[in-house]
Amino acid sequence: MLLCYPDAAFFERLPLVEAAAAELEPGDAREALTAFCSYARAQTALDLGREYVRTFDLKRRRALHLTYYTDGDTRRRGHALARIKEIYGACGWRLDAAELPDHLAVVLEFAARGDVEAGGRLLVRFQPGIELLRAALHEGASAYAAVLDTVAATLPPPDEARREAARLAAAGPPAEDVGLDPYGAGASGAVALGMPAKIGAAR
Repeated sequence: MLLCYPDAAFFERLPLVEAAAAELEPGDAREALTAFCSYARAQTALDLGREYVRTFDLKRRRALHLTYYTDGDTRRRGHALARIKEIYGACGWRLDAAELPDHLAVVLEFAARGDVEAGGRLLVRFQPGIELLRAALHEGASAYAAVLDTVAATLPPPDEARREAARLAAAGPPAEDVGLDPYGAGASGAVALGMPAKIGAAR
């Protein structure tokens, strides 16, 4: 909820998020979420909206759309997005037409309310991108870094993910190879996501 655009609905839900955070065990996660909620509450909707737009910018490698880190703006990304939607659909999860399936807020909601196992696998698959985003938010001293810290705390130890994140940062998002088949010789959407070739095996 905290990673959605801060519109009127965001501020209506904020007290619920604060109440949920208060129920967590004492520790870093509760402190981080409580701190961000207090920060958001102190902002006007206009100011927080501007900050959100400035913060999550593809040009600064602070994208909330996770396939951007692995596939950039290539045609291959379309296959990756379709593959994620297939995973959602196999678990009975339907997206609003305006939502992209790789948005971190959407993946988190799916993991929380859709299918825990399939959602967890997606988060682990995209952990390098999450770590890259998290590092960029800390580098920019963004208040949203606290939210990413809480997400990271739910995932496996990030050592390998950080190494991959460093590689992604050095290489940058992939560029389109015009005239070449960007998908390989088969269903590379499944390969790119590290998922089984048949969606039925994803549950």
